[in-house]
Amino acid sequence: MLDHHEALRHEAGIEPDPVPTGEPTKTTQIIAIYGKGGSGKSFALANLSYMMAQQGKRVLLIGCDPKSDTTSLLFGGKSTPTIIETSAAKKLAGDEVRIEDVCFQRDGVFAMELGGPEVGRGCGGRGIIHGFETLEKLGFHEWGFDYVLLDFLGDVVCGGFGLPIARDMCQKVIVVGSNDLQSLYVANNVCKAVEYFRKLGGNVGVAGMIINKDDGTGEAHAFAEAVGIPVLTAIPANEDIRKKSANYQIIGMPGGQWGSLFEELATNVAAAPPLRPAPLDQDGLLGLFSADVTGADFTLRPATQADMRGGDFVPKPSLEVIYDAI
Repeated sequence: MLDHHEALRHEAGIEPDPVPTGEPTKTTQIIAIYGKGGSGKSFALANLSYMMAQQGKRVLLIGCDPKSDTTSLLFGGKSTPTIIETSAAKKLAGDEVRIEDVCFQRDGVFAMELGGPEVGRGCGGRGIIHGFETLEKLGFHEWGFDYVLLDFLGDVVCGGFGLPIARDMCQKVIVVGSNDLQSLYVANNVCKAVEYFRKLGGNVGVAGMIINKDDGTGEAHAFAEAVGIPVLTAIPANEDIRKKSANYQIIGMPGGQWGSLFEELATNVAAAPPLRPAPLDQDGLLGLFSADVTGADFTLRPATQADMRGGDFVPKPSLEVIYDAI
């Protein structure tokens, strides 16, 4: 009889089955949203999904970030049991995961978290693969939703996080970013991934960009224009929004102060076609910002062997033996 830790090690050593990539039986828009950690993608998605549900759409929100914070705002700060942890516990008990164990709802939005391993105890990308495998067993391709929104961390590059793009598991991708270099770097990397798999015959495209914490400096708008994707909405850097988000309050409600912003976003997300982006190189990305912000005017100065030693450096004779021609 394996103890708990041995059982976990055994499970970790089992290669997962291939992730199913068949077409869903219902007409469903599956949209993957990518952004740098802290860019506000989970905030935008919680409010977008809530607004879509209020407009009469059937919406499933799936958190694919190991932090498992996608649904926190939707559920007033409460965390939900993740598919990964629930699956492990059920397996040890000899039971099967049921949909009611992992999926919860609020005002028409259905939501769940894939979850991930504890720090230093597993691969987050592998957890994503296992999570989607479990969703398939629960009947994912037979569910009847108008929209399935997948919340993915964009600044992790291992395979599991790129599944929707690499395996055509979604129709389109949305990137979230702000007027800062790091979030736009991540958005550009996602565009690079989409372009790479398009060259290999993939069909996923980028529907556009959500600009969050927009302070009006314009770099994110310039990025979207440069790579050839539309801005779906710009959420302002506003103290009221920040406080309500920090207090787990939904602001994407019809008739509310910010309702029209998310109504516009819902309309644009639904209608935006998947486009083939033109990602930037590093110099192009830096060129969106003034040189005094990024240091783009810095010139690289190579180091020498003398620099590395902190003093003079005299090359030593080679020990290579050179034979005269006979």
